[in-house]
Amino acid sequence: MTTGVAVADTGEPAGLVARWDNSYLRLPGRFYAPLAPTPVANPRLIRLNHRLAAELNVNLEAPRETLAAVFGGNLIPTGAAPAATAYAGHQFGHFVPQLGDGRAILLGEVIGGDGKRADIQLKGAGRTPFSRGGDGRAALGPVLREYVLSEAMHALGIPTTRALAAVTTGETILRDTGPVPGAILARVASSHIRVGTFEYFRARGDTEAIRLLADHVIARHYPQAAGAANPARALLAAVIAAQATLVAHWQLVGFIHGVMNTDNCSIAGETIDYGPCAFMDDYHPARVYSSIDHAGRYAFANQPRIALWNLTRFAETLLPLLAGDEAVAIEIAQSALGEYAARFEDAYAAGLRRKLGLTAAHDGDFALAQDLLARMADNRADFTNTFRALGTPAARDQFTDPAAFDAWEVQWRARLARQGGAPAAMRAANPAFIARNHRVQAVITAAMDGDYTPFETLLTVLAAPYEDQPAHAGYAQPPAPGEAVLATFCGT
Repeated sequence: MTTGVAVADTGEPAGLVARWDNSYLRLPGRFYAPLAPTPVANPRLIRLNHRLAAELNVNLEAPRETLAAVFGGNLIPTGAAPAATAYAGHQFGHFVPQLGDGRAILLGEVIGGDGKRADIQLKGAGRTPFSRGGDGRAALGPVLREYVLSEAMHALGIPTTRALAAVTTGETILRDTGPVPGAILARVASSHIRVGTFEYFRARGDTEAIRLLADHVIARHYPQAAGAANPARALLAAVIAAQATLVAHWQLVGFIHGVMNTDNCSIAGETIDYGPCAFMDDYHPARVYSSIDHAGRYAFANQPRIALWNLTRFAETLLPLLAGDEAVAIEIAQSALGEYAARFEDAYAAGLRRKLGLTAAHDGDFALAQDLLARMADNRADFTNTFRALGTPAARDQFTDPAAFDAWEVQWRARLARQGGAPAAMRAANPAFIARNHRVQAVITAAMDGDYTPFETLLTVLAAPYEDQPAHAGYAQPPAPGEAVLATFCGT
């Protein structure tokens, strides 16, 4: 263990008492590098997610100083086994054979009261063998952004990693903008296995490792695949279905991931690695927020296509497992990948119907939804507020030319009349509150001055996105002129 990191004595609580069982570390040593976090100068808690801790059956009944030491990486809980995991990835379409956890350390896996397994990872915990010259640290701003965005996504009902805790480190780190406060995020995931994890071993011609990894993923995430005639094909199909559904969810709430590299594509089908991500205000399919996506590769409308591109890279890694004959394996992979479009379109179309209050599928429903989106793009209509306001006079107010909405509304109301009106459940498909970029930036700005009240308030609002919350009605409003935040950054 790294000098300066304390390890709890067996039987002594270390502030993170849980049922640890680190199955990933039972894989061969080439899958990870065992090491402890690099200690920080003065860890202080920003926030603990007590509700999530209860779901994980993690006991946080300890002094705040002890918990700060745990989540700051200065104290290793009994039963944890810290390590950095290896992976590769296609970044903006270009393959990098070795990436890995360059600033994150997996504490281990905990088993919750429901029997489900979850990773706890410290993001910003110091250099690892995969740091590639980086400092291994995280800045306060990106930590708060990921905390807010991941918890907002969870409240919306979309699969995602979660935030268990955030701490400041008492240290200053350097970024392009200058010196900034350091911080660490305790991130929870079903696992941190990525498409890039499989690519890492494919690049090395290590078929045995791919087989071991596939078996591990099947046992952990997709046990139904184990009994299939071709388990690797069943695994591929399950991951395709999970990703298709996930990206459909993103499209339905106006979320732009920003960096859909294969190393940011979770095998478990969760939203992971909230870097330069954002929710749209006014709708446009070509919208990009990421400061590093100069060509718009990961623009909003491109996300479904990019997900298939990433899944194709995953399928390539599984070819040796799909069949002994490469030509047959390719045919099996292509067959599975051919299912993606229908999976995505079914999930997306069903979601659009719910957003429009349509209780059953009819010919023309998808065209009706696409017509609304086209009119929204032409009129700079707010994505979230337009859908939320459907059926009220406020909907047309979102359009620079309200007549454009009026013409569409006539068709929509005629369609609703065929089913007897809009269901009450329609509001449950259209959130009133999203993590708007200018609100997230306001949280970060205040935190830089030591004020975390806006952070707490925003989290409270976003925890109930489908409720009206009159006391916080301002949080539903798009940015005023001069408030809009049009570029987001990775923080590395």
